[in-house]
Amino acid sequence: MSEENTEQVVSQDSDLPDNLEFRNSDTSEFGSSDHPESGTLDGDTFPRDYVVKLRDENAKYRQRAQDRDEIATRLHTALVAATGRLADPSDLPFDNDHIVDPNKMVEAIDALLKTKPHLATRKPSGDIGQGLSGVSDTFSLSALLKNNAS
Repeated sequence: MSEENTEQVVSQDSDLPDNLEFRNSDTSEFGSSDHPESGTLDGDTFPRDYVVKLRDENAKYRQRAQDRDEIATRLHTALVAATGRLADPSDLPFDNDHIVDPNKMVEAIDALLKTKPHLATRKPSGDIGQGLSGVSDTFSLSALLKNNAS
């Protein structure tokens, strides 16, 4: 019953290439690409000390790369903040080209502010009635009474 179903599926599916071969992984007549050395199932081809040394060295390089990425991200954020054009410097996505070429960073900020102007820094302005408002004469109660009398 299962053979009939398999034959029907294969014969109905015309998308399969003509040179498709079905291989059984249990048979050894076609060989195995999983094991480069035939006949050895022992996965320890290098001395254990050497493998541990390579893994430690690789871990050290991965940690350095991760530290470099973090530093580059912090530098990018600091450079964007130094322009003073964005309210939140993290709004500009990280790009390594911005660190290398400052003109590309300026162009990217311009493009971002053109599409999203609400991300620009805002400078408060106007008089809210507090603080130093100019030179004024000293307060005089008699001058106030004279102004109110007239």
